[in-house]
Amino acid sequence: MPPWCVASRSTRARRSPGWRGPADLDGDGWLEYRRRSDGDGALDNQGWKDSDGAILFSDGGRAEPPIALCEIQGYAYDARLRAARLAREFWSDEELADRLERDAEEMKKRFDKAFWIPSRGHYALALNGEKSPVDSLTSNVGQLLWSGILSASRARQTVRRLMRKDMYSGWGIRSMSAENEGYNPLEYHNGTVWPHDTPLIAEGMRRYGFTAEASELARSLLTAAERFEFQLPEVFAAFPRDDADHPVEYPDALRPQAWAAGAPLLALRTLLGLDVVGGELRASPHVPHVLRPLELSGVRVRGKQVDVEA
Repeated sequence: MPPWCVASRSTRARRSPGWRGPADLDGDGWLEYRRRSDGDGALDNQGWKDSDGAILFSDGGRAEPPIALCEIQGYAYDARLRAARLAREFWSDEELADRLERDAEEMKKRFDKAFWIPSRGHYALALNGEKSPVDSLTSNVGQLLWSGILSASRARQTVRRLMRKDMYSGWGIRSMSAENEGYNPLEYHNGTVWPHDTPLIAEGMRRYGFTAEASELARSLLTAAERFEFQLPEVFAAFPRDDADHPVEYPDALRPQAWAAGAPLLALRTLLGLDVVGGELRASPHVPHVLRPLELSGVRVRGKQVDVEA
């Protein structure tokens, strides 16, 4: 068994099943963060939305640490399933693989119970230091689709909620709902559209079979890239798409930017429905008429070059 999977007997007893390691600060089974430095340059928030006021309640109040972000739990769920595959197929460790899969399934159930907010019909952005759900609606919940931690019914609810006008600007998914008090179309992490964020959400939608919605998001991102002369900035404003048909730039946004530069590649995968199954490339295109014909040439799979066309 790999050493990172080993925990002392006392650790096993103290922590919730499925978690072993220092990222669970209080042994409750959730990955969370809290800054340790009191220096002026220390970050209060340590997820990808790392600005000072990024983690807000729907009324605009700030969440106090330690913070357990929803999408981080999704990443951890996905990591367990991937590690289980490694254990089974490469390490020949069925016992470890079975345990990791059981841990992942238990986490999936616990996550839904702890993070779903019935009164609002969506998942919480995070749990705060008191384990209360941070009830603002943000793009973070879209990445739960990408990680696969949601049930089919919750995925359906999440997709429908994200495609409403308060979240979908016509250019991409807003980082925060326009219905939340903290929303501002020019606020760095509380309203703007991030090009890297939208295709992750789109690919998650495709994962659960929502190909029409996934293709709509991918198409809107590629159109935004065209408007920015194929140099996507790190972020742009979340004003709704109108007759001007041009996304509004965010002041001082990096352009081009590495995260954003990779976004159209994932959008192409989503549109063409590309997956590698058993070492073979499979395509199930769902390409809007306006983007046809669409062809991807020279895709390498196990040393072979494959062309994909829609």
